[in-house]
Amino acid sequence: MKLKDRRGLEVSSRNPESIDRLEEALDLTASYFLDPLAAINGALEQEPDFATGHCLRAALGVMSTERGALPMVRESVEAVEALGGSANDRERAHAAAARRWMEGDLAGGIRAYGEIAVDYPRDLLAVQVAHVGDFFLGQSTMLRDRVAQVLPHWSASVPGYGYVLGMYAFGLEETGLYDRAEDAGRKALDANRRDPWAVHAVAHVMEMQGRIRDGMEFLSTRAPDWSVNNGLAYHNWWHLALHHLELAEHDRALEIFDTRIRPAETSVALEMLDASALLWRLTLRGVDVGARWKSLAASWQPVADDRFYAFNDAHAVMAFVGAADWSRVDTTIANLERAAQESGTNGMMSREVGLPLARGLAAFGRQDYDAVIEFLTPIRPRANLFGGSHAQRDLLQLTMLEAALRGGRGSLARALASERTEFKRTSPFNWRVMARALKAQGLDDEARQALANAEIKATVQRAIPLAPRERAVG
Repeated sequence: MKLKDRRGLEVSSRNPESIDRLEEALDLTASYFLDPLAAINGALEQEPDFATGHCLRAALGVMSTERGALPMVRESVEAVEALGGSANDRERAHAAAARRWMEGDLAGGIRAYGEIAVDYPRDLLAVQVAHVGDFFLGQSTMLRDRVAQVLPHWSASVPGYGYVLGMYAFGLEETGLYDRAEDAGRKALDANRRDPWAVHAVAHVMEMQGRIRDGMEFLSTRAPDWSVNNGLAYHNWWHLALHHLELAEHDRALEIFDTRIRPAETSVALEMLDASALLWRLTLRGVDVGARWKSLAASWQPVADDRFYAFNDAHAVMAFVGAADWSRVDTTIANLERAAQESGTNGMMSREVGLPLARGLAAFGRQDYDAVIEFLTPIRPRANLFGGSHAQRDLLQLTMLEAALRGGRGSLARALASERTEFKRTSPFNWRVMARALKAQGLDDEARQALANAEIKATVQRAIPLAPRERAVG
């Protein structure tokens, strides 16, 4: 008789110890703690034909967004395929989904994982891979709806329920349902206060609503829960650094970069993304980041040659521009040009967003601000096509706004600044850039008022946490 996991799903194994290792690895995968790959490899060493173990191993590669993980994905996919009927339908579906991703059909692979979740709504791994994949593909509504499809099958009595609720919280946030997102995220944390994805979802809510003090307090007080031995910690530290940028506390943001986001050189793409994104924001603000760009650019070089995921490539270009490594900038853009001619999901992402964004970033580095605006204006409405969150893609808007300010495009700069102040009126940074735009138009009185508004907002955000239901008040 074949065994079942803790959520009642049949697993093609007769070894209870393999199931125990699987549950450990699933929990580590969903929580981003420690090393789930080591845990599942231990099970596979004892039972090489453990099909569900190979499914989890392949999924870890899929969620890495790196070409370097493809050999591991292929090995596990082929191991499941070789088992034939010894693997059950669900396990074979996992292998088929991973194969689609591995062969370049990123969107099709994620859709296939979502279909597994429809048929097996308590398959925590399928739900997570589909959810994370929707994030990588910028599919905001699916971040919410794919989890909503399975929620009726989960409850507090089902192991892993808190993780699913945390995923739903992030989907709600990315579709602008901020109150519901925060409620879901906090309920997930009630179930497991060490769930960093739920922390991440609530942090996104506070970022989008301009609740700077709330966000800083929330992340800082909970840091012991989510920041130790956790693979998502660098991203949550990035969110904390964004709040310090809002208050023009640039030294503190750099301290977080040095001690939390990139305390040592690494070539893990997901970590380097946040490093590039923070340094670029600091550079847009005129902050000298020293030799950090050069070190980061060196780490990006092998990943930038992969031509696997345009979102990574654009962040590599940021590092190369920051380091003034123009040869590498040109090489990466040439790689994106080749990728844009290819079929598959990354070809589309490169054509629609990655390539024009990379060209715009390069133009910014060369101080050709009119070219920046020409490259970035058409892709603003479709920037989600190459992945990431609203908070991450804000970098495109920030770059275009700074180009308008530096390039003497006063009317455009004012219009772009107005977008920001109308959307997030509690943001000191937004009012400061509005002041710059008004001053560029010769509207000195209005500029002084906007700057005074920025100082008022900063003072309030430093001193008084915003009450939960007052957070939208400007």
